[in-house]
Amino acid sequence: FRVLVCLRVSRVVRRGMAVKLRLQRWGQHKKAFYRIVAADSKARRDGNFVERIGTYDPMIDDTGRKRISFNYERAKYWLGVGAQPTDTVARLLHFAGIIPQPPFRERPIASIPNEKKES
Repeated sequence: FRVLVCLRVSRVVRRGMAVKLRLQRWGQHKKAFYRIVAADSKARRDGNFVERIGTYDPMIDDTGRKRISFNYERAKYWLGVGAQPTDTVARLLHFAGIIPQPPFRERPIASIPNEKKES
């Protein structure tokens, strides 16, 4: 099988491997922050990843903002080779101006409270 090696990345990506851009949880209990990583879609949430491309801190800082940082070139590279962002990462990429606004997803019926399901 063919092997693709990324620059400045120590891990090897197999051709045809499904890559996702997703959040990897870090931090303490109730003080989480997230790393935005390119990872194999079959890997665990906090498991192995191919490359770290940014961070997201949902805690509001002194200026009242949440902090998002990206390596724009690498994010565009991974999107260009077919990596699929998760819903949350797609929203963050939109806020950073990398991709257009993702489509709004309706809530699944299973997550709607019982009173509203019946009507």
